[in-house]
Amino acid sequence: MSSPSLSNVVPSAAPAVHAPEFAMKSVLLLDDEEAYIDLLEQMLGEHLSCPVHSFSRPGEALKALPTLDVGLIVTDYHMPDMTGLDFLLEVKKLRPHLPAVMITGHEIELTEEWGARLPALRAIVKKPFKWTVLAEEISRHWTGSRPPFPLGGH
Repeated sequence: MSSPSLSNVVPSAAPAVHAPEFAMKSVLLLDDEEAYIDLLEQMLGEHLSCPVHSFSRPGEALKALPTLDVGLIVTDYHMPDMTGLDFLLEVKKLRPHLPAVMITGHEIELTEEWGARLPALRAIVKKPFKWTVLAEEISRHWTGSRPPFPLGGH
């Protein structure tokens, strides 16, 4: 008698196993300051409706990129191995249209040449910033059908 009841529950629960499309995509987060990136990953991970994968070395992020379904990249500008712009040029070879947001504590100005070379770079967020500012930029430039953070809804 309990078997029919169980079989009725399983089919109705099965659709819940499939996650929404945007939940399958993730944010790739790159910054060479490990304590900073750990904190940022924790804050974003708690508030975004998608996974956050963080890296402290550009080479590791590039190696992992083909194995991840990334909806957006967040990269620091100033890193010892390569700049965020150089990192994004490498990303462009793998995924030319993957949008990116750059975070930086330095004064940088993107020239028209860089804008033409990296059209996927959509925004620059100056450090220090509130995590919600970055979450809004992630949602604004997200590649999925629905953003991982509600715009205007903190």
